[in-house]
Amino acid sequence: MNYTAVIAEDEPILRAQLKAKLARIWPELSIVADVGDGEAALEAIDEHRPHLAFLDIQMPEMTGVDVARSLAANRDLRCHVVFVTAFDQYAVEAFDANAVDYVLKPYTDERLTAAVGRLQARLAMVPAPSQDLDALVAHISARLKPASEQLKWIKASVGTQLHLIPIDDVLFFQSDEKYTLVVTRELETLIRTPIKEILDGLDTNKFWQIHRSTIVNATAIDTVSRDFRGQASVKIKGRPETLVVSRPFSHLFKQM
Repeated sequence: MNYTAVIAEDEPILRAQLKAKLARIWPELSIVADVGDGEAALEAIDEHRPHLAFLDIQMPEMTGVDVARSLAANRDLRCHVVFVTAFDQYAVEAFDANAVDYVLKPYTDERLTAAVGRLQARLAMVPAPSQDLDALVAHISARLKPASEQLKWIKASVGTQLHLIPIDDVLFFQSDEKYTLVVTRELETLIRTPIKEILDGLDTNKFWQIHRSTIVNATAIDTVSRDFRGQASVKIKGRPETLVVSRPFSHLFKQM
């Protein structure tokens, strides 16, 4: 069977290298898209519906694990995930349990040939759509983000005072290039922590990323609406803002 694949790798040189080596080692594999970030990966998967997705586990803003989590939540987009990582400890501790397909950086011929061999053997036994993405994401997340590292407080300076904001009090986070806005019912303040770093410390069952720059507390959502183009937006209880939901995250509200 000829398979199709999407590659998501934020380093252009490494992305091109992986694509070229795959073409030589696995010529039957058709690379339908290669992209540099997680959001673009979701868009490419939505457009091409590939059999495989090679996802860099350490991409900024939206990691390969974040992409896999989104795929797990949207059955229409599910494909066979192959994680790409430069960190040997992740492979040793999480991947070599034979539960996860992976490719190690740097992409040597020996490593990639071994990875392709493992992947082809697995695909021959288990067709790509049957990969248990929910279990896969839980397996990886448990090792990359122990529960003890989840955020419990946000430290924010307001004037001369330091506020300790319980994480459950936050209605939403919204970032620009330099700062992240933290909004509660009583307080709005700016912090310098990047939104990606905040997301890494959140319980993603409760805090949903709805845009590359926005994370909302799901319990604070009042209504979700769509315009004539199908663009979704969120209203927060007791707040005037309308928060845009970008396409890669629209599956969160698919049942509406």
